[in-house]
Amino acid sequence: MMMNTTQFNPRELSSRKLWQLVNTAHQQALEVSEQELRQAVAELAARRHYLAELQQLGELEEHKAGA
Repeated sequence: MMMNTTQFNPRELSSRKLWQLVNTAHQQALEVSEQELRQAVAELAARRHYLAELQQLGELEEHKAGA
């Protein structure tokens, strides 16, 4: 029996994939943990990608407040 030990590592994903994850999580009830969502936003912010879009969603302010 093989166990699924896959962990979310936002550094392994492209900025486009991270943005899709964040954007989709806001539009639908996507099964993404709050921690994974914060990690994706933090990675995008660190890369300085999709900053305007994150700001529109209100995620950038939440990220700064949580830091």
